Amino acid sequence: MECRFCQKTFSKGEHLRRHERSHTGLRPYRCKECQRTFSRQDSLARHEKLHTRKDTNNYPSPPSPPSSLVSHSSLATSFSPLGGTLINGDSPTAHGCQGEISNSYSAHNTPITDMFSVPQSADLDFDLIWPDSEDLFETLMASENSNQWQTPFTTLPITSHTFHMENHVMDTSNTVHEKVKSPSIGSIPTGESHRAVHNVSEMVTSLSSSVTAAVEATSLTSVFLDECLHMFFGRFIPTFPILHRGTFIFRDCTQPLLLNAMAIGSLYLGPKNSIAKGEALWRLAHVAVTTSWETLITHRGPYDSCQGVQLVVTALLAQVYGALSKNRLIRTASQAFHALGFFWARQCSLSDSEPYSLDDLPSTEDSEDKKDTCWRQWAAQEIQQRALLGHYLVDGLISRMSGELPSVRHAANELGLPSTEAAFEARNANEWLSQMQCQDRPSTSYSFRKIISSLFSPKPPLNLPPQLSAFSLRVVLEGIQSLVSDSDSDEVALVGVPTKFELRRALAQVHIMITESTSMSEPERLELFLRWHTLCLDACKDSSQLCRSVCSRYGVTQHVCPGRDSKKIELDLVSWANTEDARRALLHAIAIQEIVERLPRGRAHVIHIPNSLFASATVYCAFSLAGMTMVNLPASVDWQSVLSSGYESVPVIGSSDGDTSETRRYIRGELASLVGSVGVAENLLYELNSMQKLFRCLSSQWGIAYDMEDVIDQWMSLCH
Repeated sequence: MECRFCQKTFSKGEHLRRHERSHTGLRPYRCKECQRTFSRQDSLARHEKLHTRKDTNNYPSPPSPPSSLVSHSSLATSFSPLGGTLINGDSPTAHGCQGEISNSYSAHNTPITDMFSVPQSADLDFDLIWPDSEDLFETLMASENSNQWQTPFTTLPITSHTFHMENHVMDTSNTVHEKVKSPSIGSIPTGESHRAVHNVSEMVTSLSSSVTAAVEATSLTSVFLDECLHMFFGRFIPTFPILHRGTFIFRDCTQPLLLNAMAIGSLYLGPKNSIAKGEALWRLAHVAVTTSWETLITHRGPYDSCQGVQLVVTALLAQVYGALSKNRLIRTASQAFHALGFFWARQCSLSDSEPYSLDDLPSTEDSEDKKDTCWRQWAAQEIQQRALLGHYLVDGLISRMSGELPSVRHAANELGLPSTEAAFEARNANEWLSQMQCQDRPSTSYSFRKIISSLFSPKPPLNLPPQLSAFSLRVVLEGIQSLVSDSDSDEVALVGVPTKFELRRALAQVHIMITESTSMSEPERLELFLRWHTLCLDACKDSSQLCRSVCSRYGVTQHVCPGRDSKKIELDLVSWANTEDARRALLHAIAIQEIVERLPRGRAHVIHIPNSLFASATVYCAFSLAGMTMVNLPASVDWQSVLSSGYESVPVIGSSDGDTSETRRYIRGELASLVGSVGVAENLLYELNSMQKLFRCLSSQWGIAYDMEDVIDQWMSLCH
């Protein structure tokens, strides 16, 4: 049976009728309570349970699984390692999912024990339904909706062939013990050659089976997948806005992209088995991409300006999940493949696409269809740009954690600025149009390369945009971080790398930009300051190198900062703790901890938090092991003075004389002898002890915090 719209074939009439409703928009089933219509009867049945659940217990437990709950046996045949499917026409068809993503979260300050709490099902708003959420499970699982560019890969495509070789006829379907008369393989019996090919086929089959077996063991359900996407958009995307919620359509997405999104969403769910399920989804997507990227790179969405956009987004999501995973093997795989996103982007020329012009905006008098089309075209271009910028963010994170240089030159990033967050978060075309019409037309074409270059300009005025979004500032910070990585060496400086004074001056200018910005919310400002302090700390001393040095000296086992473990990185902690750079690093470490404790619930899931907090803990440990557990700090820190201290000839911007004087006295080490009379005394062991609780909370989202807490626990034993 064939669809009259797209000519896709189906094995059952009910599947054909359900599919054609996606073309016609027919929704024949109506809810008696709210009159909402649905395209499928089982979706209506699940929706009606929401009314019952509201009246009885006000969402006390997760939604009941649908009647067509995926069984162990059917699930094993549902997934192929490529993200395709292996269900035949007689297999039971999985039903759709319920629930749209809720973007609402509490923005008020809460106790630190609640800040990282895992949202329970009561937090989920199941009244919100995505336009095609009923078809989510089918999009991912059912053979009729399998993406055509993906093919099952359970075994190698080996068939029986007849080869003619020098008057000898050999049927490879039989085991014939005759020697092939060829100089290169003449000594190999034909039976052994056939057996070798067969063994390779079995090896690939085993790989496929091991991946699908892991998925089978986790008992995935449509409800679980729906909750994962709910959390992905409701908790992760607000802190890492690279996918557009308003125009997101399940059936337009490749399956690896959906799998990675759901894997990230699983990190925010409460049940203990959610982690295992998320890892199974990630592995499935990983095998899919590594074995079929050549075909995935040819995919082009309905509004994409070029091919391969979804593959680049998929790689980005996979990197985020992998870099912060509890599973060390997954983390290693993430580090090994983290430059592929840039390679695929270059192959598809993603950065060459023309930016969206404000001249292309529709007018308010245009039809709703035209405005909606323009909105979706703009969103596709915005996703494309943000996906590339997101790779710069993750590249900075992974390179710093691994102690290696970034995979690309961040300072050479010629991408333009993304749109404002208000326009990107618009829920409909009219709201988007209103936000876009409020934007000023830029008089100068800004790129990140120009902005970063301007920050290092020796003479004012700096050629900087009047306002930068929080997302743009994060990209700028990663550009500076890449230069900090280049200047880490205490030996011979690299040619063309900025001096420490130039780096501090650029960081001081970024601090002013964050402070004076009026276009960002307070949580966004805190997130930026968190990353800013981490960069400043690493500019004083590479925190990953400091971690390896401490662990190497004291025989501490750690799996957080992989890298070279040699005598070259060992450090005299007592001598270092008495330097100006060490005192600067300590001020930034304390600021990092304070910011993490201040972040409101719902914004405490930024991908940089684990690394930033661990850098802070590393500095605390270094001071404690150096015998400086009690430290005397300035009562109020002037950050411009922290950066300019040692370069007193440079004027300090925006600081009072009192703050400047006390901060500079601390940097010079003059407050150490005045404990109790000037400044504030801090016990670093107390702070290190309380930080362990933060890592326990963090581990509910980012599994790498487990290993970080273990290292801190070993450090605490050394310090007592």
